[in-house]
This record gives sequence, structure tokens and C-alpha cells, in this order.
Amino acid sequence: MTVRDIMKYIESEFKIINHTPCEICGGDYFAEDTHIAIIDDVPYDLCTCTCSNCGHEKTFEFSAPFLENKQSRKNLN
Repeated sequence: MTVRDIMKYIESEFKIINHTPCEICGGDYFAEDTHIAIIDDVPYDLCTCTCSNCGHEKTFEFSAPFLENKQSRKNLN
């Protein structure tokens, strides 16, 4: 993936967050923290968000194929 592809991928994550209403009050989420986690050997971009209206917290999990180790991809071929 090129840097441009990675940026578009991350931008699409924030579009999903911005278009997801709070499950408690319907308010808008804003990103508090992002970090990377490896779950079952798959990299994920985790984004902890807070509702700007009621303070409800939600963590969004996005697959992060742009973080896969190049060596791992070689082993798959």
C-alpha cells in the first residue's frame, strides 16, 4: 500500500465514526485515542471515542492491513 492508500483507509475509518450516532442518545462521537492491537495475529486500528452529548464511550475496531509485516505476507505466498 502506498502512503496515499493508507491515508484514504484511515480517512474512511473516521467517516464511519462521524456517521455513527451514539447508541445511547444519538449524539456525535469524537475520537479520544487511537492505538494498534494484534488480535488473532491480525492488526487492528482501535479508536476509542466519546459522545459529545452524553459522554458514552465506544471503541471502534478496524482491520489494519496496512500494518501487516512484509515478512508475514511473504510467508503467505
